[in-house]
Amino acid sequence: MEILHKNLYEEILYDGSQIESNWAFKFLGIKGSSIITWKGPMNINEENLKDFEDIGLEIKSDKMIHFIVEFFDIQTPNLNIIYLRQRLLVMIFAEKLLEYGVLSKRSGDDLYINSKKLSVSIATISLSSMKIHFAVNLTDLGTPNDVEAIGLLQLLDKNNVLIFNTDNLDFFINTVVNSYIDELKTIEMDISKTKTL
Repeated sequence: MEILHKNLYEEILYDGSQIESNWAFKFLGIKGSSIITWKGPMNINEENLKDFEDIGLEIKSDKMIHFIVEFFDIQTPNLNIIYLRQRLLVMIFAEKLLEYGVLSKRSGDDLYINSKKLSVSIATISLSSMKIHFAVNLTDLGTPNDVEAIGLLQLLDKNNVLIFNTDNLDFFINTVVNSYIDELKTIEMDISKTKTL
């Protein structure tokens, strides 16, 4: 499976519309399975909510890293598979944080640091594709008042030095995406060499 990654450098508001099918093709001309990443605020319109539990809640933040993932490799699209792929992305993100000395805790598809919420995510399907939105706070600014949040740009090492900054953030994003793509390709290769029962 070929997966194209494109990191956008312009700031884009995530309002929930980007989870729609073929968004990368309609707005960026990218065909096929893809991962689109960018930094920007989030404020999800209620009509764009995909999780029934989120109806009536504020889902917002002033600045986040966004991952929009879309797969076309499985027809008919399968909710179970996309939720497994979503969890895989979240776990790889946590694994890469640990390489920077940051211990996070996963609860479902959310990551927490010291009980403070770091990320949000949703997975869904359309008639032709499977999609993930995974977003990670860069700061806690603009998050809902009833949510204790934390961002990557607030994390300190044991010497009280910021772990992430504008110089290493894109490298970190690329590392996460490349590891995720490699994991999916490895699964595909393992399938291709497995003798069935």
